[in-house]
Amino acid sequence: MHMNIRMLSGLMLPMLLLLSGCPGSDGGPGGITEGASVPAIAYVANSGANNVSGYAINTATGALVAVTGSPFPAGTNPQGVAVSSNGSFVYVANSGGNVSAYTVTSGTGVLTAVASSPFSAGTNPSAVTVSPNGQFVYVANSGGNVSAYTITAGTGVLAAVAGSPFSAGTNPSAVTVSPNGQFVYVANSGGNVSAYTITAGTGVLTPIAGSPFAAGTTPNGITVEPNGQFVYVGNGGGDVSSYAITASGVNAGALTAITGSPFPAGSIPSGIATPGRP
Repeated sequence: MHMNIRMLSGLMLPMLLLLSGCPGSDGGPGGITEGASVPAIAYVANSGANNVSGYAINTATGALVAVTGSPFPAGTNPQGVAVSSNGSFVYVANSGGNVSAYTVTSGTGVLTAVASSPFSAGTNPSAVTVSPNGQFVYVANSGGNVSAYTITAGTGVLAAVAGSPFSAGTNPSAVTVSPNGQFVYVANSGGNVSAYTITAGTGVLTPIAGSPFAAGTTPNGITVEPNGQFVYVGNGGGDVSSYAITASGVNAGALTAITGSPFPAGSIPSGIATPGRP
């Protein structure tokens, strides 16, 4: 997922919402596990304070109330936050070089660090996402690659995938997984998008033919819309690159620029999202 960015008092705060009954807030619309009770919760990675704020959302008014014990300690300079599709785990990418992992207390949203957290990542992690099936975590490292992990069911503990980290472009800044859980896309600030297939069962990433795909100036955010047909990239240069995803065949997952792309946006776009998607 790429984190949504909100501006507050001049600080950029990565923020992720976990809403009961909504698709998974984890880089894919994996949905809430059937029968799970997931409260309306918002988590914010605070890069200036090295912690994570948690809030309960009043679903009638939208008001935020701090979760008991919030803020919760994280690593150095947290940059991105993601929640597993079943609402059980929270993962935070710390640019200091690791990933903080937490269990979510059902009904309250209180965070508790999992055993052995934080987990080692690459150089300057900038974004994090969880696959729709809740099996894998992917972290975009600004140093030029993507760290991949399997999630231990029941505990949330992370284990590095064989071959991780996987090479990406220059200065990866955002990462997302397609709704069907088959593809990973990484926005590289150097001006393109890296695309990979996910090996089922292992989470190993394999570059897609033609990757990386050209984007605009300084890509900062990336999302796949809910139907899994299109990818959108927010470029810091002031526009949005749009692509169609090849659905099947030997080039499945490859990106083709949509006619008219890039489309104008405002000044220095820093994040992008589509309904039900980060």
